[in-house]
Amino acid sequence: MAQQRGKGPAKSDDPRINDQITIREVRLVDENGEQVGVVDTDEAKERAAAAGMDLVEVSPTAKPPVCKIMDFGKFKYQQSKKAAEARKKQKQIEVKEVKFRPGTEDHDYQVKLRNATRFLESGDKVKVTLRFRGREMAHRDLGAELLSRIEEDLSDLATVEQKPRMEGRQATMVMAPRANK
Repeated sequence: MAQQRGKGPAKSDDPRINDQITIREVRLVDENGEQVGVVDTDEAKERAAAAGMDLVEVSPTAKPPVCKIMDFGKFKYQQSKKAAEARKKQKQIEVKEVKFRPGTEDHDYQVKLRNATRFLESGDKVKVTLRFRGREMAHRDLGAELLSRIEEDLSDLATVEQKPRMEGRQATMVMAPRANK
């Protein structure tokens, strides 16, 4: 069985509590949030036990470290709620793709443009792909015209993040939504 050497116990992100605090003196904040001052760690632990709460090291890098008397379980629960709320508010930006062909007719063009508009309004980037087949490669100028038309039609909603460029048999362009003013 392999053994890991020299690492010591695994470090946790949780603050040290009660008997994990080994420093002689700490700056104590009581359960009401009032400064008590610099006290002996044992005295701080006794005060926390008398209040039926935990002694939690909230700022280990301060001199002396700051400890607060609080209910650690409740504190951890509130921290996890805050983190979950922050994750919920964060929006992941996706890149949505809209595919065109050089001979895309007007109605199909409008439908695809409407989809691109919807994606941009919801805050996502849009990758416009123009695929060439067979002899269409000889008429790349038609593709360039179509991409510039798309760019022009979406100019009020988006900015071109990546200029049109050829990748094999297809031309791609990435558009990002304009920042709200």
